[in-house]
Amino acid sequence: MAYTAIDVKNLRESTGAGMMDCKKALDECAGDVQKAVDYLRAKGLAAAAKKQSRIAAEGLVTAVVKGKLASVVEVNIETDFAAKNEGFIQFANTCANVAVDANINSVASLLAAKTPNGMTIQDNISELTLKIGEKIDVRRVEVVKLDGHGLIGSYVHSGKIGVICKVETDKDVTGNETFKEMVQDLCLQIAAANPQFLNGNEIDEDFKAKEAEIYAAQLKEQGKPEAMIPNIVKGKLAKLASEVCLYEQAFVKDPDTTVAKLIEAKSKALGTSIKVTKFTKFNLGEGIQKKEDDFAAEVAKLSSGQN
Repeated sequence: MAYTAIDVKNLRESTGAGMMDCKKALDECAGDVQKAVDYLRAKGLAAAAKKQSRIAAEGLVTAVVKGKLASVVEVNIETDFAAKNEGFIQFANTCANVAVDANINSVASLLAAKTPNGMTIQDNISELTLKIGEKIDVRRVEVVKLDGHGLIGSYVHSGKIGVICKVETDKDVTGNETFKEMVQDLCLQIAAANPQFLNGNEIDEDFKAKEAEIYAAQLKEQGKPEAMIPNIVKGKLAKLASEVCLYEQAFVKDPDTTVAKLIEAKSKALGTSIKVTKFTKFNLGEGIQKKEDDFAAEVAKLSSGQN
């Protein structure tokens, strides 16, 4: 019985096995999809599908810069222990390299992209899941491109934080050590101070409204008089830019100056305009609801004979 690409796709989706394993199963089972499912189960190759409902909140953030392109990728796995697995580390680095080499800016496209071993990222995930025994997700990817003069910097902190920062100039100063050091310092600034915007002009009204609500709730919790809260919130909003905007923030290496003043000073020293035009920061597991096991409840459940 002949089989089609749709059969391979359906088999992959129902078992979680890799594409090559699915093709082999269909070959062995004369194209019979149901028999192929049983074949994969018997071989232990369908086990990856059982892990897809688990929560993967640990993992690695990796970043790669190649010339005028840079990528930052977050790859998740279930436990911090498994995140230290050499195969997983290599896979995460492969994802970042494939993304930058092919200028891929979406997870869907990255999953379908081929790796140096000839398999897609998705097939590598299925294979690695079976080897490690934990669910693996490529959660997000971003690629930044520099069109003119300048430099893209990157910084990764312990695999937990990944930053890429695009800095544009009107002259080629990429070989200048002072400029390269400044770009690296900006990456460190973004990692440490967590800016949300480049400058005050980018802060939208929705963000301000949300922050105002949080400030008001905090002040109420602190027992501040109701009548005073609006004015205190107004004062906090006036200082918002210095907290959430890169250019307005105090420079982490010298709190007496701002990032804007740092860039201005370097521009004068190098005789070129310097402008940060984009930055991206990934925090590992940000926004993922981690599973918290209740050990006592689990013991009680087992003691009562429940499954």
